[in-house]
Amino acid sequence: MIDRYDWPGGHEALWRFGPDTGPFVMMLLPPFEEANRTRTFAVRLLRELAARGIASVLPDLPGQGDSLLATEAATLADWRAAVTALVTAIDRPVVGAAIRAGALLDCDADLAGRWHLSPQSGTALVRELGRIASGIDRSAAMVEIAGNRIATALLDELDTALPCDTHPRRVVRLGTDPKDADLRIDAAPLWRRAEPGDDLALAEQLADDLAAWSRACVGW
Repeated sequence: MIDRYDWPGGHEALWRFGPDTGPFVMMLLPPFEEANRTRTFAVRLLRELAARGIASVLPDLPGQGDSLLATEAATLADWRAAVTALVTAIDRPVVGAAIRAGALLDCDADLAGRWHLSPQSGTALVRELGRIASGIDRSAAMVEIAGNRIATALLDELDTALPCDTHPRRVVRLGTDPKDADLRIDAAPLWRRAEPGDDLALAEQLADDLAAWSRACVGW
């Protein structure tokens, strides 16, 4: 179901999945081009969660997705404020789930727990954007990368941002990623593909893990 939520700067769209009772998950996508590559898979994962009795939302953030705010006007503070406003409006404990740099966005929210898939630091995100653009002119007010007009002030904010590690937190990584993880699954990362993709087998494995973690976090 398509719905919307309010935040201090306006309102944004969101997708709702699953039942009206039970554990509740908020999924955060990575910003910019990786959001396009992972959205289809994220929807698949949340539908798998719904089949396991877990409710969820997938919100658009200011300047992302179908937001009316221009991408170049978005700030990290806006994203975090929107996430906090959404969590506050939900009338039951919320478990935050995030893919890649989506893990930078839930730091100010009062969550029952966090589940991060291959969390990425802001510095790593900015470095990857620089590779895509073959360099970034940080003296300019705005840069265009893979069709996204991004304020360099936002890149400066992201450069110092770290994934939120407040416990309880569970980290899942894919393939041969050597960083610390609570669970490692042998699967190819969808965000590395040239086009948006899906992976039913991976979605089922992750849904099993996220459903169990969500129930553990909220005691249901």
